[in-house]
Amino acid sequence: MDIKLLSGGAANGLVSALTQHFTTLTGHGIAGEFSAVGAMRDRVRSGEPVDVLILTKSVIEALAEEGAVDADSITDVGNVVTGVAVRAGMPVVDVSTPEALKAALAEADSVYLPDPGRATAGIHFARVLERLGVAEALKDRLRPFPNGQTAMAQMAAAADRQPIGCTQVTEILNTPGVVYCGALPDPCGLVTTYTAAVAARAADPEAALSLVRLLTSPQNAALRDRTGFSPA
Repeated sequence: MDIKLLSGGAANGLVSALTQHFTTLTGHGIAGEFSAVGAMRDRVRSGEPVDVLILTKSVIEALAEEGAVDADSITDVGNVVTGVAVRAGMPVVDVSTPEALKAALAEADSVYLPDPGRATAGIHFARVLERLGVAEALKDRLRPFPNGQTAMAQMAAAADRQPIGCTQVTEILNTPGVVYCGALPDPCGLVTTYTAAVAARAADPEAALSLVRLLTSPQNAALRDRTGFSPA
């Protein structure tokens, strides 16, 4: 039996890296879906069957209050920064200050991002564009996609002369064909805590909890680091 997982896109690389190990340990596969946190939250609230969730800490806590997840199973996976990427083969751009980020955006002919209405990084980046005063100038160059990894994959394949993208660092590192430039600079930065939990109506709560423990175990700290997570 596969364990059904609904997750924000940030955890895609980590889950993929541990899937075979989880199957070896438990005999279960992982049927994972990864997209905007808001979209996944809404699917849980609609009553869709699910075993494990990996969403932002605040969303998991809200779902626990609603009785949708087992509060005792809640465990932080780690913190993830929101960062900037370019297509492989392009020069890495300077994003170390708000002024440098603004200049890099001005030079870009397209800007790739996750859903600015439902994705954690997309919502934040839309606010950053407003804060920098470039939202209006860039509106025709924005290329939104349902989640950050899809946005990065599309940027990697794009024929645009000088594209730039913004999403969670985990999604950047998990996408071939793009290069990480750095985190959004202060005071524009965002650090998001992602948290795992077993759904209240999981078909196999014991196997679901085994997956949560594997994803968050001290033994896999180095893997979490390589995939873009830092300790929460």
